[in-house]
Amino acid sequence: MAKILVADDSITEREFIRKVLSNSGYDVTVVESGEKAIEKIKDEKFSCILLDVVMPGKNGFQICRDIKKDEFSKDIPVILITSKGQESDKFWGMKQGADEYLVKPVSEDQILEVVKRFVK
Repeated sequence: MAKILVADDSITEREFIRKVLSNSGYDVTVVESGEKAIEKIKDEKFSCILLDVVMPGKNGFQICRDIKKDEFSKDIPVILITSKGQESDKFWGMKQGADEYLVKPVSEDQILEVVKRFVK
């Protein structure tokens, strides 16, 4: 079973994404910050990471960059899910190493479609 990490400071968003993925058979871990995401990645191997961009402390762009620079986690697909919908934001997110960029609000279908592309 594929393990997916979801990092979002909004409990509503975390639970929505967790429910969508869990109901589709994924093993989902949720955390409320980028720093906690980095801690989890050091302890466990994930098939995919879904990151919010706007979070306290390190933002999703910074966390994505950290994940992609680390030898242990660089090959894990990172999907940024954010309210930052400008083309410049998307461009910047992809420059940080994101594999996909979704703009909130996202639907169940959008989440599942993009996760299935990266998690076989």
